[in-house]
Amino acid sequence: MGSGQKRNRVLVPEASRALYDFKYQIAQELGVGKEIQGEYWGNVPSRDAGAVGGNMVRKMIAFAESQLTSNAAAVTNQPLIGNTNSKG
Repeated sequence: MGSGQKRNRVLVPEASRALYDFKYQIAQELGVGKEIQGEYWGNVPSRDAGAVGGNMVRKMIAFAESQLTSNAAAVTNQPLIGNTNSKG
């Protein structure tokens, strides 16, 4: 990937390491971890890499939903960050 092409970014910089570890944890759970060489994912088929990302999203959504059910006010009172689709 060329420089300047990566658009996704971590919205909470302190979470960067946790997301990194989470990705490798999911890869291990799916049996993909043995194909990863250090930080090189080139040997991982696209379908498997997509499954890692998909499972990460699924688990993060489940976590957010559980937080909403236990304390909705704490989540809904958070300010919007990122693209809010405003033209301003």
